[in-house]
Amino acid sequence: MNPGDRVRVDRADRTYEGVLLPSSTDDQLVVKLEGGYNVGVDRDGADVEVLAEDVYRIDGTDAAGGGEADASSEIEFDEDLPTISLISTGGTIASTVDYRTGAVTAQFDAEDVLRAVPDLAGRANYRGRVVANILSENMEPPIWQELADAVHEEIEAGADGVVVMHGTDTMQYSASVLSFMLETPVPIVFTGSQRSADRPSSDNVMNAVSAVEAAKSDCAEVLVCMHATESDDVCALHRGTRVRKNHTSRRDAFETVGAEPLGEVEYETETVRFRRDYRRRGDTALELSPDLESDVELLKFTPGMDPAFLDVVDGSEGLVIEGTGLGHVHTDLVSRIEELIEDGTTVVMTSQCLEGRVCDRVYDTGRDLLEAGVVEAGDTLPGTAKVKLMWALANSENVAEAMGTALAGEIQERSVPWE
Repeated sequence: MNPGDRVRVDRADRTYEGVLLPSSTDDQLVVKLEGGYNVGVDRDGADVEVLAEDVYRIDGTDAAGGGEADASSEIEFDEDLPTISLISTGGTIASTVDYRTGAVTAQFDAEDVLRAVPDLAGRANYRGRVVANILSENMEPPIWQELADAVHEEIEAGADGVVVMHGTDTMQYSASVLSFMLETPVPIVFTGSQRSADRPSSDNVMNAVSAVEAAKSDCAEVLVCMHATESDDVCALHRGTRVRKNHTSRRDAFETVGAEPLGEVEYETETVRFRRDYRRRGDTALELSPDLESDVELLKFTPGMDPAFLDVVDGSEGLVIEGTGLGHVHTDLVSRIEELIEDGTTVVMTSQCLEGRVCDRVYDTGRDLLEAGVVEAGDTLPGTAKVKLMWALANSENVAEAMGTALAGEIQERSVPWE
């Protein structure tokens, strides 16, 4: 009896039938039921019958299809189906409950994700690889580079789409930075879950299935696929550079800022629809620009801020400021910002407002900032501006021009209200 087997478990006058999942303890069996929920059953006193061995059989091979690989796998190939690469970085979608402590821990690899979401079977041929096994607060620029390399390799090896399984807390940063690091001819879809697979209200199955459907679509961009509502009906497809996590725990925590989502996946009918223009499959040749300047900080201005806070970034290559409204700070900070710029730090201004763009030409403070050499970032989201500046400092000859130019949909043509 092994994870991936279809089993029937009888214990205490109750019968459970489904796919056996990996468990964090020898004292518990974890079974994924037909309805998608998981149940934990004490091994003591349980009668287990294996109905079918390794129903979701996975063979350890590398992305090119030959030889053993430590962190790469694929299931049986069906020439009538597209090939989707599943890349795991950890996070709640790849987590389970540690029954000893009751805490959620990231411990599944890509093989376990396939076994944990049986609904993925029959939708595509899958290749899987693990880039990291971390909670997303531990994400770092070197891992972004490893992730970009892995995605590039998978597409180069023939993947028709890529799904990146990622923790939700910093997913918007990873989706943004890959939007700049990769020119892609196929969809790259980030997904995760707000609630682990062990919880009855888990969103992992619907998000994973919808992400695979999106990865089979015609949209060759970096997308984030997460619940659009609290119900299990529709997943929204957000452009990677315009998305933000706006709630700590709701299943529909992610929103596109300043516009409606790029598209959606209707779960029951498996229908993918797009509402706005997007880059189409095959329009762009595959290209990787993985260099990043990691010495970039993001600082939020607040009233009464001591100018000494700027000493922390003294000598940094780049600084993104979340300014007020149109992109302002207290006048006492302007001279210190000018000193930073004169010493070689690129300073970029964004707004703390969720919608709208910076414009430092309206008031005196803004004009003083422009005269000091501050670069405006339009309506680029602050987090997106940080990773874009990291990328621009390492790849662009004219950083100021790059920060003011829409490279991956991060700057909208105009900011308008929408309903």
